[in-house]
Amino acid sequence: MSEAYFPVGPGLGLEESFLSLDDILMSQEKLPGRAETRLPRLGFALGQGTGAGDAITEGSKLEFPLWLAKGLHDSKRRIISVQLPNIYKEAWRTVLSADASVVDLHKMGPYYYGFGSQLLNFDNPENPEIAQAILQTFISRFRRIMDSSQNAYNEDTSALVARLDELERALFQAGQKELNDFQSWEKGQASQITASNLVQNYGKRKFTEVDG
Repeated sequence: MSEAYFPVGPGLGLEESFLSLDDILMSQEKLPGRAETRLPRLGFALGQGTGAGDAITEGSKLEFPLWLAKGLHDSKRRIISVQLPNIYKEAWRTVLSADASVVDLHKMGPYYYGFGSQLLNFDNPENPEIAQAILQTFISRFRRIMDSSQNAYNEDTSALVARLDELERALFQAGQKELNDFQSWEKGQASQITASNLVQNYGKRKFTEVDG
């Protein structure tokens, strides 16, 4: 291949990017729900049967991978109903609004922002509150993340990133790269400073969405 491969970072929005490994992994995250009708031939795939032809019976409570929940969701036909994971419920939204910086999003996620954005695909009356909580959580944590990334030069950063969700980790790594590039440039070890891959790929992704 003539061009180097640049990883596509985790994104936000109602649709995931299957060019992003993080988005692919996020789509495998489980969503609690209930079968509102009989689901033929899905029993084995969802761990509810022993054979490929087994069906999910109406009323069964189970966990759907996000990609399957989105595929089965139909606002006109009640095929399945989904429940909010705990981190997006009112109790946790209250905790996050009080002090989002103390919450271990990776333990609760690890794709808090991306997965939460995907939940807006489902007809939940709490969607406006969920969207607002996601936005405010990001705003309240962003400055501390970037400050930490800019003040940890040649240090072990494992403790700093342990509590971050995957999007936040990508931002932290981008900040670290810019810090290291600047330090190298300042010492005369680099001829120019370039934008991080995360910023470049995000820009390309936004332009693609606008053109589409």
